[in-house]
Amino acid sequence: MPEPSTTNRLVSADFLTSSYRVVGKIMVPNSGMMGLMNDTTTSFMEVLEAKLARLHMPTKLVGEYQVVDLVKDNIFAVCLTRREDVGPVALARGGYSNLIKYPLRVATQVYELEGTLEWAGRFDFSTIMVEGTRGFVPLYSTTLTAILIPAFKIESPAVMFNRKHVDLLAVLSDKVG
Repeated sequence: MPEPSTTNRLVSADFLTSSYRVVGKIMVPNSGMMGLMNDTTTSFMEVLEAKLARLHMPTKLVGEYQVVDLVKDNIFAVCLTRREDVGPVALARGGYSNLIKYPLRVATQVYELEGTLEWAGRFDFSTIMVEGTRGFVPLYSTTLTAILIPAFKIESPAVMFNRKHVDLLAVLSDKVG
């Protein structure tokens, strides 16, 4: 395991793929998890002290490993234990500006998320989904549920979802009834 330095720190997180939940720690730069997950120079990452569980049996541990390598593109969401772990405010929110908080439902093929998107300006699906190079978008005060296993639920102060896996985004205030 690399020695922590002033530019790196360990962050605890849950990494969710289509079939596994990986709970462990990851070394992040000063730019936090946002910087690590959206770093286009690498497609992989190492999770330290990793515990694996299959989604359909979330309480049964499949194994524990000192290091597990993950492919970023195959990660649906990263659940963080602290909002601050997303990274610096300017990076997480895309710059300094007045933010509007949008309560959202995000659906992927495997998970549903409900949380708050902090966005500058009006809600625009196409802008959120394709603007910039970041593949992971932060959602705050989030509840994540596995679609086929409703008992699998994670509540987290911050979740970063992979926009490549998004099937739909819905603003909760637009909900009828």
